Amino acid sequence: MTMIDVPDTTLAREATELVRDTTSELIYHHSRRVHLFGARQGRNRDLSFDPELLYVGAMFHDLGLGERFHGSGRRFEVDGADEARRFLQARGVPEDSIRRVWLAIALHTTPGVPQYLEPEVALVTAGVEYDVLGIGFNDIDPEERAEIVALHPRPDFKRRILAAFTDGIRSKPATTFGTVKADVLGHFVPDFDKPDFVRTIQDSPWPE
Repeated sequence: MTMIDVPDTTLAREATELVRDTTSELIYHHSRRVHLFGARQGRNRDLSFDPELLYVGAMFHDLGLGERFHGSGRRFEVDGADEARRFLQARGVPEDSIRRVWLAIALHTTPGVPQYLEPEVALVTAGVEYDVLGIGFNDIDPEERAEIVALHPRPDFKRRILAAFTDGIRSKPATTFGTVKADVLGHFVPDFDKPDFVRTIQDSPWPE
């Protein structure tokens, strides 16, 4: 069994500190699992990736659910991606690396696209899909999976993460148009009028 650890660098330590200070224990542990599961999927797929960039992408991917972004009017994914960009720019990280992290966060709820982009982008989504949806569940050795969950527990995770999603986006429902998060509000917000793509076309101002 090959161990994959959190990068022991100043950048990674500062990212950890920021996320611990600004998010809940739920999001912190989830984000760490996303990194560890994503890195293992990278190993399984024989992908070469930058461990620091994958770590920052994983740690910041749900930062936009926080209360200070509830009135932003933007998708929570973009809020988190922009925070990661500011964090990395302040530390002199090259623009191409920043772009990868931004895309990894912005696209992590957009199925079917990230796997065709750079490994860091693909693997943040792979980690999210593993931890939240159980996609590829048997791709990781059960002992490794158990070790990760022991380090970063997930008590009542399904209910609690859905509640965190709901709380993070209920104040800006229009931003869920065309995303998986529209399903979250559809389940948990009684008066949510789920945007309909077909109806939007039919009701557009075009006369044809």
